[in-house]
Amino acid sequence: MPLDDAIAARLGRPIKIRSVEAIAVALPLTKPMKMAGVEIRTADNLVVRIEAEDGTCGWGEAASAPTMTGDTLPAMVAAVRDVLAPVVKGQDGRGRAKLVQKMAHALHANTGARSAVETALDDLVGRTLGVTFADLHGGAVRDAVEPMWLIGNPTVEEDIAEAKARMADGYAFFKLKVGVKRVEQEIDTAIAMRKAVGPDVTLCADANGGFDYPRAAKFLAGVAPAGLAFLEQPLPPENLAGLARLVRSTALPLGADEGIHSLADIEAHAAAGAGGLSLKLIKLGGPAATLRAAALAAHRGLSINLAAKVSESSLGSAGTLHLATMVPAADWGVSLTHVYLAEDIAKPVLRIVDGKVKPPLGPGLGVEVDEAAVRKFAVT
Repeated sequence: MPLDDAIAARLGRPIKIRSVEAIAVALPLTKPMKMAGVEIRTADNLVVRIEAEDGTCGWGEAASAPTMTGDTLPAMVAAVRDVLAPVVKGQDGRGRAKLVQKMAHALHANTGARSAVETALDDLVGRTLGVTFADLHGGAVRDAVEPMWLIGNPTVEEDIAEAKARMADGYAFFKLKVGVKRVEQEIDTAIAMRKAVGPDVTLCADANGGFDYPRAAKFLAGVAPAGLAFLEQPLPPENLAGLARLVRSTALPLGADEGIHSLADIEAHAAAGAGGLSLKLIKLGGPAATLRAAALAAHRGLSINLAAKVSESSLGSAGTLHLATMVPAADWGVSLTHVYLAEDIAKPVLRIVDGKVKPPLGPGLGVEVDEAAVRKFAVT
């Protein structure tokens, strides 16, 4: 039977959902990661397993992010178990768009939990039909993207050593975590990093909202020799007036991350003069909403970074990577965070080749979840 006929035959059969399981996991990091306001030692994530009546499983993942989305791990598990699972169980997965709408009506906010369930639905339907995650959403416009590596060590010497080690692995795009130390030290670190990595490597910085206006202005005034591509979320997300004022004071593009949770947020930041955005599935509520956000960002002339939260496994990173191949532009790179884990729960682990990374080509997300590893890292 030709492939198209085989897909049509499968499409004609319901994909009836038998079970929806919410699993809390704590994944070990290779080392603690310090950002403005928080130090992450383990990745506390939600894993969603959806099983159809024929035994096919779809998987999704979302990181807890109390300071970004307000989602804690126990709350995410409860949201899926008590509210979202009853919406989805017994339904036909082919109607996943309608199920996504029903989930949004059933539960306000809780974007991480809704994203994990929607991603698992996409994975299930893709596996059943034998098509990729990207093809379920209209297809990819690029086959690979440039990955970004996050750097934030106690000393500049450690930062430089880490950057050079990653350059040997093929990375040529680094994001410096700032807003944590004295601003003078962070300026010196950025300039030293530029000297160490040379002119052809892309450097940017991310304050995670950790600067106040005077410190942000001082950083921008002093960091010009570092040749940064952009500064992400210099001020707390609610300070749009401060962002607009900063934009008028510098030629360096200023981005937003923690401030972007909706289409209205994109419009507000565009009006304030932001140069680009970091889009995360957990902030926007799932793949479909993230694609709508990317289309609006492109319409408003904003650069786009696709990012997983620190740290999702290769399961969550696969979803982000697929989306990065689908959005109108990904000129601010893609942040895949499974690389910061000491152990993963999915294979294949995504790898860089010639400075770029390609999404897995199998059906659905294209990764296989190791259920033994999920049980190993499960927490109550």
